[in-house]
Amino acid sequence: MKIKKSNAKPSKIKIPEENLIDVDYPVFCFRHLQTKPEKDFKFYADFILRLQQICTLTWKQIGVTHKHGFGTEQMPIARIKPATPLFVTPDVSSLMVFRANGDNRPFLGLRKGNVFHVIFLEEKFNDIYNH
Repeated sequence: MKIKKSNAKPSKIKIPEENLIDVDYPVFCFRHLQTKPEKDFKFYADFILRLQQICTLTWKQIGVTHKHGFGTEQMPIARIKPATPLFVTPDVSSLMVFRANGDNRPFLGLRKGNVFHVIFLEEKFNDIYNH
């Protein structure tokens, strides 16, 4: 059996390179996590579910979502209580903040491309910064 080639040309929609990341989904990395987990297992279970929900959104969608929902805000390094790891270079002035669960406890990190490097996870309010 012979298969005929289609004469139709594939669509070549070009998205500008700088916008490709905005239409991509976040990937979470925990390599630089500084927080030592405690015993609040429900908090961590809720956190995993929250990550799963965030991963259904593109970075562009996250950018227009409320900060106490699935959106983000910036936290100046000077307001963060624990020392940041060497991974956070001196030119970085703030970390990105997401909410870890429904009660607004945050997790903070640094976004590089579509990868979000989780650095701090606030299991108890005010451990990472004063609210």
